[in-house]
Amino acid sequence: MGQLNAGIVPVTAFQQNCTILFDMDDRQGVVVDPGGDIDKVLAVLKDNAINAGAIWITHGHIDHAGGAMELKEALGIEIIGPHEADRPLLANLEKQAKHYGITDPVRNCVPDRFLSEGDTVSFGQHAFEVFHCPGHAPGHVVYYNRAAKFAHVGDVLFRGSVGRTDLPGGDHATLIASIKDKLLPLGDDIGFICGHGPGGRFGEERRSNPFLI
Repeated sequence: MGQLNAGIVPVTAFQQNCTILFDMDDRQGVVVDPGGDIDKVLAVLKDNAINAGAIWITHGHIDHAGGAMELKEALGIEIIGPHEADRPLLANLEKQAKHYGITDPVRNCVPDRFLSEGDTVSFGQHAFEVFHCPGHAPGHVVYYNRAAKFAHVGDVLFRGSVGRTDLPGGDHATLIASIKDKLLPLGDDIGFICGHGPGGRFGEERRSNPFLI
């Protein structure tokens, strides 16, 4: 098993961190949250000789799932996640696009498999535990690789901040409980990539994030 690596492709006007997780040796991987600009994502995969075997979705907001169906058809791969509680969001991506004035093609997303707390997803020998972390979105999931001490937290947690909770299905108390009860106990040394902006480590957020103190 080679080293787990991650590349970030900022996509759309939302500058969402579409993330390519891959093995440094065999170049097998997955694409997490292809929110759009799929031509750019495909070019990165090709230029780095990465074979994406699946699409993983953290939650059903347009900036994270807006390009999932296009990428699925381009590569002939499955869409996995998020939790089924986000089915209504995924079924209304086209309405989300109109709400935000997005003119680029967006299609409602139908995952091949929803995920639940305690599930495991993997590519090659890299296994990720699934945590259902609602609050930002009802069906938000986090992907955690215990061996690499790494988590992809989507829009649950940011460096110095947390996910917004003023969107439909959001709830601040639920979000904070997801972070404090499920993520921070994993350990201060866990590194994370989030949905927007720079990542960090759980320990620094536990000590200095104003929303968690």
